[in-house]
Amino acid sequence: MATFRQRALDEVSAHQPSRYFVEEGPVSGYFGKNVFSIDKMRGYVSQRAYDAVIAAVKYGEKLDRSVSNEIASGMKAWATEMGATHYTHLFQPLTDSTAEKHEAFISVKDGKPFERFNGSALVQQEPDASSFPNGGLRNTFEARGYSAWDPSSPVFLLDGTLCIPSVFVAYTGEALDTKVPNLKSLQALSDAAVSVASLFDDSVKSVHVNLGIEQEYFLVDESLYNARPDLVLCNRTVIGHTSAKDQQLEDHYFGAIPSKVSAFMKDFETEAYKLGILLQTRHNEVAPNQFECAPVFCDAITAIDQNMMLMILMQKVAEKHHLKVIFHEKPFDGVNGSGKHCNWSIVTNTGVNLLSPGKTPDKNLQFLSFYAAVVKAVYDHHYLLMTSVASLSNSYRLGGNEAPPAVMSVFSGSTLYNIFESIIKMQNLREEKKDLESIKIVNSVPEILPDNTDRNRTSPFAFTGNRFEFRAVGSSVNVGSAVYVLNSVVAESLLNFRRRVDELLAAGEEFSNAVMTVIREFIISSQDILFEGNGYSKEWEAEAEKRGLRAVRNVPDAYEVYHEKATVDLFSRLGVLAPNEVEARYEILNETYVKKLQIEARVIGDICLNHVIPASIRYQNLLIENVRGMKEIFGNGYEDLCAAEISTLRKISVFINRLSKDVEGLVEARKKANAIQDIAARAKIYSVDVKNMMDKVRESADQLEMLVDDEMWPLPKYRELLFL
Repeated sequence: MATFRQRALDEVSAHQPSRYFVEEGPVSGYFGKNVFSIDKMRGYVSQRAYDAVIAAVKYGEKLDRSVSNEIASGMKAWATEMGATHYTHLFQPLTDSTAEKHEAFISVKDGKPFERFNGSALVQQEPDASSFPNGGLRNTFEARGYSAWDPSSPVFLLDGTLCIPSVFVAYTGEALDTKVPNLKSLQALSDAAVSVASLFDDSVKSVHVNLGIEQEYFLVDESLYNARPDLVLCNRTVIGHTSAKDQQLEDHYFGAIPSKVSAFMKDFETEAYKLGILLQTRHNEVAPNQFECAPVFCDAITAIDQNMMLMILMQKVAEKHHLKVIFHEKPFDGVNGSGKHCNWSIVTNTGVNLLSPGKTPDKNLQFLSFYAAVVKAVYDHHYLLMTSVASLSNSYRLGGNEAPPAVMSVFSGSTLYNIFESIIKMQNLREEKKDLESIKIVNSVPEILPDNTDRNRTSPFAFTGNRFEFRAVGSSVNVGSAVYVLNSVVAESLLNFRRRVDELLAAGEEFSNAVMTVIREFIISSQDILFEGNGYSKEWEAEAEKRGLRAVRNVPDAYEVYHEKATVDLFSRLGVLAPNEVEARYEILNETYVKKLQIEARVIGDICLNHVIPASIRYQNLLIENVRGMKEIFGNGYEDLCAAEISTLRKISVFINRLSKDVEGLVEARKKANAIQDIAARAKIYSVDVKNMMDKVRESADQLEMLVDDEMWPLPKYRELLFL
């Protein structure tokens, strides 16, 4: 009887390259076709309603409900013209994915059907708040929660449904999603950044975050994927011996894109363009069957929403191509994992990138002010920032030789780093006030141009010319969970920067001297976070510890940072999260960690008991029959003639017994952990005892894979998953 693997391999050859989504003409002709943009809205609503939406989107003004009926009517008219039959509030619960409940436009009055969509349906819906992760904010019997339209992100069509980007809050008002804290953090950052930017330009009235999200992913043929229970249930392989060839030759990186993958890419890009997602880059990544796409940057909320849409879209399009997209950070052991690099910058309403170096002393003074404030923020909250990207799946990737280390550092590049060293070594400016050269220090700073230095791929937080690249974010997550933390810590730092400058100005300091003094203070106090070397090296691990930088060695241990007073005060003071909302996220993170690891532990046990051990025993029996036959034919001396078979038989027997014993040990470890009521304590036991037992189980299973007859092995192997 053919194994799952053999049947899957037979099916792979039938999956040939093909295109399913083709548009005539250039991309510009259909770009944004499925988006109800501001420009399209003008043709469906009155000037009053249009102006109200503009005020909400551009200036953050509250949308008057009196115009919601008219806006809803315009949306419905456009959507039904485009063939839509349903609408939904698309929100982002604390699951790192999206959620939606579809409602039909169709209604009946006096026996006559008609499409109906009013303002109240646009503004809010009522999903079940108790069935999503809530960290104790909601009880099962307290099910009510609200999703509410977020006008800052445009509505769009997907699969015949009008999708309305929304926030999700509890009946009592607490945030149950990632978007609400992001919106609040963006407002806090804008207020703080304006306070500093206005020192240089009083026309600055608001600041927004630009975000460019690079998305890495793996592709696997659906037949091979479906033949691996671990990929189906965990999105990663919990067992699997490395392939003889993987990424050693570095021939996949930036290589020619396989035709089947190219067809898939072109199709999902076509559909993404219709949704207004400006994808610009596609290429092979380092690991076999690993790829990347990247859009042009845009405002943070739109960028996050579009990335979540893109993940949905890629999965839907992949089905047409008999492929499965894997967003897990480390689906295959021994090869590179996947990240979601976040390119983060801050831009004024006047169009000035505050992280872009200038050509004049004044512009560079402004740039250095913001740069120093960001560096200080990252230093002060480096452990919180690393914890914001910590998860079970990302823990398999971080700290490896292909991913950012598990300890935070900031890479600046040689030019900036040398400037910082010069600033640090200066004498105190306040003591040298009479020295004109000290006041003109900004003039001595050389011209700083974008991309005038190398890039450091080993840094979790690297400056890349006019933005920071937060490289530690995992590929499977909603990046909003890390971005609101980054926004918040920078907002706090900027407020402190402005407060300190005001103190010096009030004491009679000259403006540029006062600003430069604060820049120097911030750089000196946070210089331990600056590192220009190899973040993968053992030397850096030792140096980081010496500098007092805390590494995320254990994920549940890292979550304790959400209980630290500095964290709670930070979010509370800025109005981003209330203390009970911070506590809820702590509970949810631990609960998610336990549940995901629990699933993986169950799956690895099931695979070993139902697939690996039976296949190994069948091959063991074949070897026994072979040895028995050799003995019958040759009698004495048969051992020399079948020494290889006997040696293999011994090894298989040892690993079968070891595997069976370790699976039992894994079950016992789970039972022991599950008996602990406190979820945080349970997560810590799982992170050590259960994970260690899983590693032991995998070691024996992977050894058996190399010993058992290839035709009898039931699961697709790495060489097939990564190269077919």
